[in-house]
Amino acid sequence: MYIVAVQFELHPETTEGFKDAVLKNAAASEQTEPGCHQFDVCFNADGTQCFLYEVYDDEAAFGAHRASAHFKIFAETTQSMVINKRLEIYERLNNPYKH
Repeated sequence: MYIVAVQFELHPETTEGFKDAVLKNAAASEQTEPGCHQFDVCFNADGTQCFLYEVYDDEAAFGAHRASAHFKIFAETTQSMVINKRLEIYERLNNPYKH
C-alpha cells in the first residue's frame, strides 16, 4: 500500500474555507477513485493544522488522484490558505484491504 501523509499549516482566517474544500476533495477521492482506499482528514483544536492520511494501491493510483479534476480544484482553491505544506510518502507493509 502507498501511504501519503500531508500536514498543512493554515492562515487562521481561512480554516473554515479550507475545511470545506478538503472534505469535498476527500469525499470525491474515496467515491470516484478505485485506487484510493482511505482518506482521513484531521484538524487540531484551533483549526490551523490539518493532517491528511491517504491510502492508495500504489504510486500510479496517487498520480491519478493528483490528475483528477477534484484535486486540481482543491489545490487551486486552497493555495492561498496554506502557510506551509509537508508531504511524506510511506509504504504500508500490512494490507487490510486484501481479502
